[in-house]
Order: sequence, then structure tokens, then C-alpha cells
Amino acid sequence: MRFVIVGYGRVGIRTARILRSEAHEVVVVDNDLEKVERAEEEGFEVIQGDGNDESVLEQADLETADAIGGLTGDLNTNFTACMVGKEYGCRAVLRIDEDYREEIYEKYAEDVDEIIYPERLGAAGAKTALLGGNFNVLADLTERLSIASVTVPEHSPVIGERVIEVDLPGDARIYAHGKAHEAMTIPLPRTTVEAGDSVAVMASPETLDDVRAALKGT
Repeated sequence: MRFVIVGYGRVGIRTARILRSEAHEVVVVDNDLEKVERAEEEGFEVIQGDGNDESVLEQADLETADAIGGLTGDLNTNFTACMVGKEYGCRAVLRIDEDYREEIYEKYAEDVDEIIYPERLGAAGAKTALLGGNFNVLADLTERLSIASVTVPEHSPVIGERVIEVDLPGDARIYAHGKAHEAMTIPLPRTTVEAGDSVAVMASPETLDDVRAALKGT
């Protein structure tokens, strides 16, 4: 598959590397000369220019791209890039910071295919969103992390908590969430945990049992 990554900062770098490691084609767009040179040194095809400039994005040959990721630290740039990509039939993944109000999320969620907030999900979440992956298929995380899906029982101590605020042992965090009998997706900041929900977690192998126990209240 072919992907256009707008923004070669922390999230963009790791997302591009993961996609390339899986034999996908990646084009990077960034207006910062230092980041452009870094991407070129790593062997990526690079377009230098603003990600909110349609003429710049067109240089990335969007007609042949499967998806575009607006992964800069600027929401307006990310949204513009996604909207241009959508015009060309690309799947659009928008990075947004975690501290925006709920109505902001809802506004942008209507126009893009997926919203990610890297403070919680990082490059693994961005990659899965770009691929349009089913979050019930948990097989795309590496870097010495294990993954598991847990169904939250009625007596769980995390019921009523916002998904992004659930405190888990060690370095564990919730990767995706779904209501009973629904596919899992990236949770929005105000999404709360209810009995019967499923959550996907990633954690170091040695803490995975403790994570399951914390979610189940056992």
C-alpha cells in the first residue's frame, strides 16, 4: 500500500518507519528543512512544503495513495491535509491533541476516517488507523510489548472511568475499546468504561497478568 505522511516529527517518524518495515510505500511531507533532510537520509521519498498547501500535497501523487495521515502538531494543517486527501479518495487519519474539548473531536470526527491522539497511542495507533485495520485483530504491535483483549466484568473497579484515564500496572495502556458486541476502535477522550465492554491493552509481558487482574477486579 502507499501512504502519505504529513509531518515528520516524533509520531510521523515512527509511523513511517513501521509502515516501511512492513513493505509499504511511504511519502513524507514536511516544511522543516532539518526534518526533510532527516527523512531523506533514511531513504524516504520527501516533498518539502506546507502540509496545508494543496499544490504541495499534489506532488505526493495522491491519486495513487491509499491513505494520508495528518500527523503534525498543528490541527489546522492536519485537517487540511486530510480534506485534500479525501478529495482524491484517500483514507484520512487526523492527529489531534488529547486536551481538546469533546465537541472539537466530534466536529472533526465527522469528516475524517479516524482520529488519533498520540499522547496515548503513538505510532502503533497511527499505523493501524492508516491501514484501516480492525482493532479486534491485535497483531501489529512490536517493540517487546504484548497485547491482550479483556472483557470488563460488572464488578470491575474501572467501570465509570474514562478509558484514557484508566490507571494500569507498569507501562500498560489501553489501545482500543468497544461496547459489547461492537468492533473495537480508538476511544475518544470522554468515552467511559461500562460492564461488558472490551478493551485492548498493550503491556510488557511480565505485567500482562497484573493488567488483566486490575481490569477484572480480581
